[in-house]
Amino acid sequence: MRPLARPARLVPGARVAVVAPSGPVPEDALQAGLDILRGWDLEPLVMPHVLDRHGQLDYLAAADADRARDLERAWCDPSVSAVFCARGGYGAQRMVDLVDWAALREATRTAGPKVFLGYSDITALHEAFAARLGIATLHGPMTSVTDFLKNARAQEHLRTTLFTPEAAQVVRADPARAGALVGGRARGVTFGGCVSLLAADLGTPGARPSARGGLLFLEDIGEEDYRLDRILTQLLRAGWLDGVAGIALGSWEECGPYDDVRALFVDRLGGLGVPVVEEFGFGHCEGALTVPFGVAGELDADAGTLTLDVPALE
Repeated sequence: MRPLARPARLVPGARVAVVAPSGPVPEDALQAGLDILRGWDLEPLVMPHVLDRHGQLDYLAAADADRARDLERAWCDPSVSAVFCARGGYGAQRMVDLVDWAALREATRTAGPKVFLGYSDITALHEAFAARLGIATLHGPMTSVTDFLKNARAQEHLRTTLFTPEAAQVVRADPARAGALVGGRARGVTFGGCVSLLAADLGTPGARPSARGGLLFLEDIGEEDYRLDRILTQLLRAGWLDGVAGIALGSWEECGPYDDVRALFVDRLGGLGVPVVEEFGFGHCEGALTVPFGVAGELDADAGTLTLDVPALE
C-alpha cells in the first residue's frame, strides 16, 4: 500500500464547499457549523442540494444524482480549497458510482488535490477518493454534527490538522482510555472508517482489494456485537485482512456493553499477529480526533500514538 497525494493545507480566507452525500441535514445545525467555519476565517459555500430531502426515502438528503452533482461541482470549482461533508447517516454508497470521477480526476490534474473531510457513512467516499483519485483524505468531525458543534477538543484538533498540520503529526489517543489489545509497533499507510461500510464495499467497482500493508482504523455505531462478529468474520473469510500491518480501534457507540465488544475484538483480531490498539478516540465519540487516511506512519499500540512520516497536508 502506497502513500497517496496530499492536498495543500488551508489558509485564512480559503473557500470551503459543504456537501451532503448521505443523510438529511438539519438547517439549524448546519448554520451553527457554518458560523464556526467563518470564525476560523474560512468562506463556506453550501452546495445547492445540501438542505434538500429525497422525495420518497426520508433517510436520504437530496436525490442520489443531485448529491453526486453537488460533490462534482464542489470538487471541480477552482475557487474551492476543501470539501467538507455536512453529516453521515446513509446514502454515500447509492451515489458514489454516479459521480463523474473522470471530471474529478481532470480537476485534480489541473488544480491539484483538495481537502476532503468526513466520517461514518462517508467511509465509502474515503475509499473512492483513494482508489479512483489517489488522494489522501481526513477522517474527522463534520460540519453539522454535535461533536463538531459542541466539543472544543474535536474542533481544535481538526483546526490544527487543517491549518498547521505539522503540529498534529503525532496523533495521540487519550492515555487514560487507550490500551494495547496486542502490543507492538507497526508501519504502514493509514486507511479505514466504519467497519460495516468497508465490508459492504467488498466486490463493488474500484473496491480496495485488501488491507495488506495498511494501518487500519476501524470504528462504528449501532452494531450489536453479533453483527460486528459477522462483519469481521466476512473480512477474515474474504482474506481482506491478510497482511494488514496494524489496527487502531476507535469508538463503538451503541454497539452493546464494551466488555462484550472488546472480547469480540480479541477473538477476531487478536490472532492476526499485528499490533492492535483500542479506544484510540476517533469516530462517533466525544472529542473525536482527526485521522488522515492515505499517509504513511507508525502506529504504537502500547503508547497509543500514530506518528505520521509527513504532515497530513502539504
